Amino acid sequence: MSNAGRATQGILPPHYRQHPSGTTDLTDTFSGLGLSTKVTDAVAAAGYSKPTEIQAQAIPHLLEKKDLIGIAQTGTGKTASFVLPMLTLLEKGRARARMPRTLILEPTRELAAQVSENFEKYGKNHRLSMALIIGGVSFEDQNKKLDRGVDVLIATPGRLLDQFDRGKILLTGVEILVIDEADRMLDMGFIDDIEKICSRLPPRRQTMLFSATMDPQIERLTKKFLKDPVHVQVARAASTADTIDQKLVKVSSKPDEKRAALRARIDASEGLTNAIIFCNRKRDVATLANSLKRHGYSAGALHGDMDQKSRMETLDAFKGNKLTLLVASDVAARGLDIPAVSHVFNFDVPVHAEDYVHRIGRTGRAGRSGVAYTLVAPADGKHLDAILKLIQKPIDWLDDGKPVKASASQDGEGEATEARPSRGRRGRAGKPEAEPKRAAQAQPEVATEEPAKPSRRQRPPRKAEAEESGSSDSPFGDAGPIPAFLLRPTRLSQ
Repeated sequence: MSNAGRATQGILPPHYRQHPSGTTDLTDTFSGLGLSTKVTDAVAAAGYSKPTEIQAQAIPHLLEKKDLIGIAQTGTGKTASFVLPMLTLLEKGRARARMPRTLILEPTRELAAQVSENFEKYGKNHRLSMALIIGGVSFEDQNKKLDRGVDVLIATPGRLLDQFDRGKILLTGVEILVIDEADRMLDMGFIDDIEKICSRLPPRRQTMLFSATMDPQIERLTKKFLKDPVHVQVARAASTADTIDQKLVKVSSKPDEKRAALRARIDASEGLTNAIIFCNRKRDVATLANSLKRHGYSAGALHGDMDQKSRMETLDAFKGNKLTLLVASDVAARGLDIPAVSHVFNFDVPVHAEDYVHRIGRTGRAGRSGVAYTLVAPADGKHLDAILKLIQKPIDWLDDGKPVKASASQDGEGEATEARPSRGRRGRAGKPEAEPKRAAQAQPEVATEEPAKPSRRQRPPRKAEAEESGSSDSPFGDAGPIPAFLLRPTRLSQ
């Protein structure tokens, strides 16, 4: 289901739009927004007739070729808000070689591919050409499309600049620029690329930005790229959908115990049909996905270090219900078209509060109900406070904030050592990454329920016993041997 489809289903009518004259009309059909017959026919063929609030308010302004900033909570159909009017505007004119007529910038490959699917679905009555310029795809295939000329160019900033530097793209013919997920695209990590791209675009163009969140400081940066923009905001920025039941779960900081707590919460969740589990770090995504597989769960991993083919195969498997759990980094947090996700689990509290809004927005979409659990460790207090301040609503603790009891030994001996880095692997600061405690140190009464298999990585018995021993009269512990030099006979001075 496309962004338009998922957004138009279950949204309460009526919707209103404001005319330039100041009058207000009831607009609860796409045909009343001024879209062309080709576009409305394609939307109707897909089974949708009622626009969402962001679509009803934004599309008339965009058809008048005004610059626009659109703010709406995730899952309300922002993509269709610019795809549908662009299709109407592109019906006049034709593409020239290496000179795209429109440019859409996306922060991730998955979002770029998803927008291309929207154009294919709703542009089926048009003869418009489109190119997808993203990393992980052959330059040669992309060059063939660019050489023929494209009406719509959908790209990630890095690959677009690569093609521009190679002389394969001329941006002087761009009539419409879309910066999607603007808060992330204009973050400091993207601002330099965006400025380079905008400096190569013609000054006379239509520019639009869409996002679920818009930090005031970032919004001021948009003045560089837009001229007298119309502001359309259908929900308070950074708000979360009322259809999502949000809960906090207090857990241990120990990786093995935290994974066990996640499994316990998954097993206890009613109505779970599928779920996305978010981690802050890409390396933890693979570790957690492998852990879940070993415990018999249907799980897959999705993060930015995977090649494009693997990423798309995993995403397609999850969409096709071949995978129940998708463990992902924030590459999956923004705009992915997976309409019927029943649960979201934040295995890690996001460092950036805005990411919380996008993560839990993967569920409770298009009027459906959803559930979002956030696992909170003792060190997460600062990040949790920032989230509560951003969304301006309380989140209840599950079980009154009592920590979920889960023993480390439930993870099994093999899993306790799974996150151990290979030789030479180091963290960002150049120091070896800390490895989790081994299962040999688990509580004995739980170990009898799930006996740990012998492992080559187990510590020598004497060392393990020494670490588990309590107080002793000997300074070396009950299990430790007495150093040989203390056993030598000594001659007493007379």
